[in-house]
Amino acid sequence: MSDRLSVFKTYKLYVGGKFPRSESGRVYEVTDSKGKWLANAPQSSRKDARDAVVAARKAFGGWSGATAYNRGQVLYRVAEMLEGRREQFGREVADAEGLSKSKAAAVVDATIDRWVWYAGWTDKIAQVVGGANPVAGPYFNLSSPEPTGVVAVVAPQESSFLGLVSVLAPVIATGNTAIVIASEKAPLPALSLGEVLATSDVPGGVVNVLSGRTAELAAPLAAHQDVNAIDLAGADEALAKELEIAAADNLKRVLRPQPVDYFETPGIDRMTAFLETKTVWHPTGSLGASGSAY
Repeated sequence: MSDRLSVFKTYKLYVGGKFPRSESGRVYEVTDSKGKWLANAPQSSRKDARDAVVAARKAFGGWSGATAYNRGQVLYRVAEMLEGRREQFGREVADAEGLSKSKAAAVVDATIDRWVWYAGWTDKIAQVVGGANPVAGPYFNLSSPEPTGVVAVVAPQESSFLGLVSVLAPVIATGNTAIVIASEKAPLPALSLGEVLATSDVPGGVVNVLSGRTAELAAPLAAHQDVNAIDLAGADEALAKELEIAAADNLKRVLRPQPVDYFETPGIDRMTAFLETKTVWHPTGSLGASGSAY
């Protein structure tokens, strides 16, 4: 039996449903918890970040206009695809976070369950945060949630997969589109997630995954006039303050970093953080003597 050369995986960005290399041509070394080389990851540039915003904006109309039920089906399909690649993600998470095989498997299982959890919320969140409002006068007054738009997500640095999905899934479940900056030191699970998204039913541009230096990529996204909101989950205190100041220029919604146990069942806070409330008034018509005519 002849020896053969192993086929090393080339990790690429995921932007607009495609897998480009960084526009800059740069890469950086990714190592495991013991300093062993794992792969060269693309080091995204500001141009890559701007391209991702264009892709996310282009995809927003179709994704936000889809029915909530359909978005739930699509997210569930992602969970199906993740289930079929549990072993691959288990290896990547173990390497990225220095976990044993069994603990990494538990992280992957929790991540898949998190996708399913948010898939179930897509057609229910409107009933929880919207509804009819009591008003004085002959009017119907109805409030309903709508997606904010394009959301930049600074993924958690330490939780490279479960944390990533925990901040990404609520953004797209509610109809927003996303640009994700993967964990700087452990980007490989996020880049592999792009491959799953591409082979599921998620339209290109709904999720865009960038790897590289967090501060270098977050700064132009925080200042970008066509980004509507930013989640600072993976930013340290100094960077978060800088990004929040930049985000104020076009009144972006900002979700500040906070301590989170990603294994805990989440509430709906990350979904409502990137929803706008639209309220509609509609006359009931002239009320009759009985007060019941419409």
